[in-house]
Amino acid sequence: MRIRKLSLAALALAAFPALVITSPQVQSRAPATMQDQRDLAIQQSVEAIVAHSRGRVGIAAADLDGGGQVLINGDMPFPMASTAKVAVAATYLSGVEQGRLRLDQPFPMMMMAPGGARGSPAPLRAGPVMAAQQLMELSITRSNNNATDGLITAVGGVNVVNAWLTRSGIIGQHLDSTMATLVRDDGRSNPVTTIDTRTASTPRAMLSLLSAIDRGGVLSPQSRAVLLDTMTRTSTGKNRMRAGLPDGTVFAHKTGTLAGVTDDVGIIRLPDGRHLALAIFIAGPEGHTSHAIMIAEVTRALYDGYAQALPHTEMSDSRR
Repeated sequence: MRIRKLSLAALALAAFPALVITSPQVQSRAPATMQDQRDLAIQQSVEAIVAHSRGRVGIAAADLDGGGQVLINGDMPFPMASTAKVAVAATYLSGVEQGRLRLDQPFPMMMMAPGGARGSPAPLRAGPVMAAQQLMELSITRSNNNATDGLITAVGGVNVVNAWLTRSGIIGQHLDSTMATLVRDDGRSNPVTTIDTRTASTPRAMLSLLSAIDRGGVLSPQSRAVLLDTMTRTSTGKNRMRAGLPDGTVFAHKTGTLAGVTDDVGIIRLPDGRHLALAIFIAGPEGHTSHAIMIAEVTRALYDGYAQALPHTEMSDSRR
């Protein structure tokens, strides 16, 4: 397996009324959060920011090294949009580890084809062929849907991605369609008033996935480095999480956007080396620009709160 040289960034990282639930399929773990005074103060700051939203906001954040967690609507399903591409990439990398796939293996991008009745999967046709790692690069850094569907097809379909999530212990997140189908059906329901559990995740489930990737629980160190390195080069959503972080902050993330939906999820490296995992999902009528401003404000509140140095005894197991 050939893997290109990793960047220095990768090395540095190592309740709302009138809702209709369309399906009961997405479930999440029961809340079991212990918060100290620091967590409570940070949560209050975040709650003050999201109180201005006229839609649904889901947030999950955790200091992966020092401990501590913030949850707002942590067990409510939200549309994942393109943040689902993290699980797709991780599933492919798992196949590489098993020897079934290679990063230099050629696969076609999968493009939406004409036809297809409503309620059925959007038909796909083969497009340009490129190495799987190139497909992953386009899928994550530029959120290219055709490249993502190429990876989904390469691993064997969305059911294979869901099976990987289940084996990895991620409860509350699953895919129901290709990106082509997701985009074709976008806007057919109001994400503010309808909890559409198709291709959805709870904030807690996304936090669990990010944590499992960062802690090395679901991927080998090499695969973990490939995925996080790719996520550090995400070029979309510059006015979201990135806008809320100090210049030079190392972080790996993936954005997601649909009609009325603005998401950003990722892992931030704090100044002392600790890692802050963060998932922000917004479904509201304000528009993507207003959502992005809120995401940036929430990110900064969480960064400032968790960037405060911990006592030496709490830092004993933290990354430096």
